[in-house]
Amino acid sequence: MSEPADEIVVVEAIGPSLTLVPAISAIVLGSLALLMVGVMAVLLGTLADNGRLSAAGIGQCATLESLAMGVTAGLSGAFLKARHLRWIAAISSLALALLDFATMPASGTNVLILRTLAGIPEGLLLWLTVGMIARTETPERWAGFYWTALVAAQLAMALAFVYIIPAFGTEGGFAALGLTTLIGVAAATQTPNFYGDLPINPDETGAPPLRGWWALFATLLYTSAGGAVLVYLQPLSHEAGLTADVARTSLWVSLAAQVAGGFLATVLAGRVHWFTVFCGSTVLYISGWFAMTIAGPAWLFIAANAWIGLVIVLVGPFLVPMTIEADPSRRTAMQSGPTQLLAGAMGPLLSSFIVSDADVHGAVWLGVGLMLSGLALMGALHVTALRARKKLLAV
Repeated sequence: MSEPADEIVVVEAIGPSLTLVPAISAIVLGSLALLMVGVMAVLLGTLADNGRLSAAGIGQCATLESLAMGVTAGLSGAFLKARHLRWIAAISSLALALLDFATMPASGTNVLILRTLAGIPEGLLLWLTVGMIARTETPERWAGFYWTALVAAQLAMALAFVYIIPAFGTEGGFAALGLTTLIGVAAATQTPNFYGDLPINPDETGAPPLRGWWALFATLLYTSAGGAVLVYLQPLSHEAGLTADVARTSLWVSLAAQVAGGFLATVLAGRVHWFTVFCGSTVLYISGWFAMTIAGPAWLFIAANAWIGLVIVLVGPFLVPMTIEADPSRRTAMQSGPTQLLAGAMGPLLSSFIVSDADVHGAVWLGVGLMLSGLALMGALHVTALRARKKLLAV
């Protein structure tokens, strides 16, 4: 039986429309999937301070968890049928919570193994949320809701850690993560149990077409730029003549600005074209990065991180309509989230080859190059899509 029209909040382009509770449940599950990302630096940094993880282990752990999450979400989007989603969500939430609890006493290699395993249920939960967003009539709006909810959850957890970590150490931090993740078991009972099938021609697989792969490559270039630069936030503050306190303040301000960016994305969704958003955001990104390299006052460094935080979340939702324009079947859109996770691992890895202890400004130049390359490729895909549309209308 179909739901009353006034209860429907998600109008599906593919599959059944959704009412409020299932839509919110899907958003909650995706937020839990990426909750660790927002507090990873604090938890892994504290493990290193306590001698339970090496400095190299911090980067290795972040990369392995992100890769496991991205690969799981990507393979799920390409090969899994969107069926029995409630069972998948419940089992994934429970498994992730148990792995969070198991990490509490871990150290060294055990941390790497457990967090890599954690990336698998995280990837499944992300796949479930992206699956809902990719099938909507206004994916950028629902992606905006998702990003806003995600960053708000990360900010709340990070603020809670201000009290939890000093009192209970990383054990308390991972316990808090595990307890919060158990919310997903309850959310799983209300999430949609299936989605409509994405269109596939008889001679095609569930993988994206060629234009879709180019769109994903553009996503990889563009989004890896942010990680390439911002992973060196504290060294950049030192080279600007500022203290570590300024860097930490910049981080909190950036997270708060990201919440505002999510709201802005939902307002602009359906009103402003995605390519316009990317062009404007690129200007703000690059100007913010260069402001961080100036030996100026602390307020300038903090302000630069604020407007960078704003556009980090602003551009995220508009990656979905970019991929849909390149591939209207929406199979590519299903891979947008996993690609961004892989970019989060690739950016810092590339930066590590061009920075030194004395100078990390090379990361900024790398970020500029990656971002402009990604934007140029997006522009080429947009122009060719417009030409194809004009030819179709002329027939």
